[in-house]
Amino acid sequence: MNMTKQRASCILLGFCLIGLLLWIFSCAVNPVTGKKELMLLSESDELKLGQETDLQVVREYGLYEDPQLTAYLSGICQQVGKLSHRPHLTYHFKILDTPVVNAFAVPGGYVYFTRGILAALNSEAELAGVMSHEIGHITARHSAKQYSRAQLAQIGLGVGSIFMDSSLLSGLAQLGVGMLFLRFSRDNEREADDLGVEYSSRAGYDATQMANFFETLERMNPGSDRTGLPGWFSTHPNPADRVRAVRTRARESRKRLDQKDLKVSQEVYLRAIDGLIYGEDPRQGYVADNIFYHPELRFQFPVPPQWKLNNTRSKVQMASQNQDALILFFITSGAS
Repeated sequence: MNMTKQRASCILLGFCLIGLLLWIFSCAVNPVTGKKELMLLSESDELKLGQETDLQVVREYGLYEDPQLTAYLSGICQQVGKLSHRPHLTYHFKILDTPVVNAFAVPGGYVYFTRGILAALNSEAELAGVMSHEIGHITARHSAKQYSRAQLAQIGLGVGSIFMDSSLLSGLAQLGVGMLFLRFSRDNEREADDLGVEYSSRAGYDATQMANFFETLERMNPGSDRTGLPGWFSTHPNPADRVRAVRTRARESRKRLDQKDLKVSQEVYLRAIDGLIYGEDPRQGYVADNIFYHPELRFQFPVPPQWKLNNTRSKVQMASQNQDALILFFITSGAS
């Protein structure tokens, strides 16, 4: 009986703690909506998280070394960032050296485009639209909100574990939290699309071009590459009627801002990416006749038939078809 009372007291205390956290942090105001929301991550925490994540991203996937192209794209990123809801942030733009078609942003103002998506874009207006979309994720603090929800879920699970079977709890946690984030991410995508239209329109671009690029993506349906970096639709759930919604928002924005001559700048963009490496870069390693070759580091090894190979700047990973065997090669720096 005493044990039951103790558990009940712990549960009550746990829910009181959750309520207290909700009350304390609900005073955070979203920069985009102006509404109060639950936020367990401060802006300084966002900046720190972004710096740490950036180091990991660059180490894992590597940068595409083209200073002139990077400076050109970074200039557009800075322009859009200054017109956003968080103009005080320092925005960092980087090109990842991978053929996978994707772009993403992390907290603190870090925006990444792969050389694969740069090759798929057809104009500066399309680029500005996608870039504005990614900056929208930053300004609306989408990652920070996901973090806050995850932390709150962990608090709830900690309370629940007092009286529930741990194996059952683990299964429910994976299913429930995963479904919550999937739905939430679709809402994020819609909001980021709206912000993409808003920011690119403010910068003087034809925001309907972003819808054109989404149509291109739907035709391509890009997947992951041998580095394991996911494709666009793996990280950007596709909301229903996305293309039509973006075009509608773009027309409304053009009318509201009374814009006449909007920029597309196709020739300027195509000249800027002229010479961009397309597809897999053989200098980073390639497979021929079931042999993996790395020409720059001068090593090779056999790849068993039907094994999947992931190749990044820091490691080469091979996994059997049944996922019951794994071989890892780590590339390290320093004297040998």
